[in-house]
Amino acid sequence: MSLDKVWIRTVADGLLRADQIVGLDTRASPLADGRSPHWLLDAALAVPSGGGGEDGWNLTLMRRTLLQTDGEPLAAEETLARLLASLSEVDASGIVTPTTGPAPDADPAASGVRFTFSPFLGTPAPATSDISNQQASAREPGTSSAIGNGGRE
Repeated sequence: MSLDKVWIRTVADGLLRADQIVGLDTRASPLADGRSPHWLLDAALAVPSGGGGEDGWNLTLMRRTLLQTDGEPLAAEETLARLLASLSEVDASGIVTPTTGPAPDADPAASGVRFTFSPFLGTPAPATSDISNQQASAREPGTSSAIGNGGRE
């Protein structure tokens, strides 16, 4: 199966097709004007990006920010990778939206990262369409509850 019909909403660049992603990572943004850093969840795309200077060309992978949080989004990369793998297995089509906040069945005081899949009209939804980095793997096989890292942030 493939992810060519699954799109992921980015912070500022619209939608990006999931099958173009070759890496996921989190990093802290640089400190600016005495403010505390934000954490970014980035996707690396299979597209080179770079520029030239006196020393030659500097090429790297193109990156797009999927989410910005105040605290480190522990296990966000693994959580999104798990959701994308499950979507690939069922040949899904739709949009994944990353958001911050507690999962529906989590402690309201907890913060974290959620990924919600919204299928396109007329297409089937996978068993797991809302996944969070907050819930320990208390999920029974084949159920649609959130899974993740137990609320660590």
